[in-house]
Amino acid sequence: MAENAELIARLKAEALRLGFADIGITTADAIPEAGARLKAWLADGCHGDMIWMPERADERASPKGLWPDVKSVIMLGTSYAPSLDPLRLEGQGDTGVISVYAWNRDYHDLIKKRLKALARWLVAEAGGELKVFVDTAPVMEKPLAAAAGLGWQGKHTNLVSRKHGSWLFLGAIYTMLDLAADAPHADRCGTCTRCQTACPTQAFPAPYRLDARRCLAYLTIEHKGPIPEEFRGPMANRIYGCDDCLAVCPWNRFAAATEEPAFLPRAELTAPKLAELLTLDDAAFRALFSGSAIKRIGVGRFLRNCLYAAGNSGEAALIPAVQAHLGSDDPVVADAARWAIERLETA
Repeated sequence: MAENAELIARLKAEALRLGFADIGITTADAIPEAGARLKAWLADGCHGDMIWMPERADERASPKGLWPDVKSVIMLGTSYAPSLDPLRLEGQGDTGVISVYAWNRDYHDLIKKRLKALARWLVAEAGGELKVFVDTAPVMEKPLAAAAGLGWQGKHTNLVSRKHGSWLFLGAIYTMLDLAADAPHADRCGTCTRCQTACPTQAFPAPYRLDARRCLAYLTIEHKGPIPEEFRGPMANRIYGCDDCLAVCPWNRFAAATEEPAFLPRAELTAPKLAELLTLDDAAFRALFSGSAIKRIGVGRFLRNCLYAAGNSGEAALIPAVQAHLGSDDPVVADAARWAIERLETA
């Protein structure tokens, strides 16, 4: 039998006090169709070389697949809505574009800390075992968040909130408590297709379906080798992630810019100059991106992205900075430098 409404009301108030923007509750068996969709997506190879996805698909398919004793799932959202237009640097070839979520501190650290604080509060108030997750475990955060009423999965496959647009970090608490579930959110995309047509690499074979192998967020962050040539030009000046499908969502007009200090934009990350980034060695890269999500891809992958962006820039002044990487010990970086030189010389 579900726990009483008074406990849930205090739980939600505590979540907001801790800095979460939204909270909802769903049952552990709320997304029965998600497992089948995941397996079909994996069977089509849409995960690219993210081999950790098929390896733990059964655990990801359902909360009970990961933890058989879970009864309720508490989903929490933290807004990172930007104060700057994510598309404002389009066409500025000498400047790199970094995804909004990486403009400041790594969100994992802040959200995990808040999840643990809320978990401690819940255990003190009601007992029961629980587990907390933020983006590093096999958890279907977006379907669960939709089931918990935080929003709906839009045609770009990300969660959309009526209050926070497409800009929510998600965290989850799995608990053995039997908590009354919130109503799921209705799909409000309607006939809009802006996110589909905005994608520079046509990564959406159909609405609500993403092929990661064509997605610039995947290619610039998760993909480790050379980026296929057909996608290097469409990258333009994107050097870490891509926000195009999120940025054009009409629901963003209701989102107030985040006031969370950890997510406020760092000036050096909102409009970085490629000429400066191309001079980074490993130590300088680690120093610049200390505490940032960008740090985890390493200097080699980051330089690869910056070299492709330089090749797309049409800026002949970048040729010396690119040439410095032609003799790189990293063959992927050296290949990107050769490609960029050819593009710049042709331009």
